[in-house]
Amino acid sequence: MAHLQTDDALLKRVRRIAGQVTAIERALVSGKDCATTLHLTAATRGAMNGLMDAIIESHVREHVARPDLSDDDRAAGAEQLIAAIRRYSK
Repeated sequence: MAHLQTDDALLKRVRRIAGQVTAIERALVSGKDCATTLHLTAATRGAMNGLMDAIIESHVREHVARPDLSDDDRAAGAEQLIAAIRRYSK
């Protein structure tokens, strides 16, 4: 997915998520209360879901819905998407 390499917004999201994961680690190491750690974890999960949504959208636009794709390329893009969604939903 070379088209993702130029997406600065996605990189910003990933860096923000990395910071959130670090905050969870710090909360665990420092013995923060459960509620704080749960809130940090929930926020991180939400950020990951948002990242996944953005990447799915990009994949659909580039590898499934783009008008100049061959039927084989479109089918391959759809299969890749289905496999990723199945894996993600486990």
